[in-house]
Amino acid sequence: MEANFEQQIKIIGIGDKIPELKINVYDPVDKKFKNIDIYKEILNKGKFLVLFYYPADFTFVCPTELEDLANKYEEIKKENAEVISMSTDTVYTHLAWHATEKLLENIKYPMGEDHNGNIAKMLNVYEYSSGVSYRATIIIDPDGKIVGIEVNSNDVGRDADELLRKIRAFKYVRSHPGEVCPAKWGKDNNIVLKPGENLVGKVYEYYKKK
Repeated sequence: MEANFEQQIKIIGIGDKIPELKINVYDPVDKKFKNIDIYKEILNKGKFLVLFYYPADFTFVCPTELEDLANKYEEIKKENAEVISMSTDTVYTHLAWHATEKLLENIKYPMGEDHNGNIAKMLNVYEYSSGVSYRATIIIDPDGKIVGIEVNSNDVGRDADELLRKIRAFKYVRSHPGEVCPAKWGKDNNIVLKPGENLVGKVYEYYKKK
């Protein structure tokens, strides 16, 4: 089955353009089911998109991550980015979980359905043995290009502060071609580097003395 799938669907990754997608979501603000065209409604408006994959509703680490993400959602939106949380659950399960789990009560971002796992499979973040996705964060720029992929085993949660830092960094390098953001940029420092022959072997002199 896995081999057959790979013959039909191209696996994509960093630098690849995500295809046209329409994602069924549960909108916890309007309490309605919707269908989001990621290009028409997000990317073509100049926004970044984060697909925030988690294994399953009604589990244990997942609601703590989604609460953490909810706490940073307004800041993420200020960076002209949108978030869709994603799992292989249906939108009906999302509705029931949101109505039950108090950690989710402040979520305002759409909760997406990838019930057959095909989007997760395309992004190579699907765990075939369990039939759920890995704990994975996919960052897509306004051109539809995948610029960030983070994948964890399902027993370790993520940090929304680091996601926000990465979004800001990807925004910066997108608007400043030829510059790169070093470690902890936007957190401990705002130093940027311009790779070139004058910097080869001399990053310390530039980076540490700023």
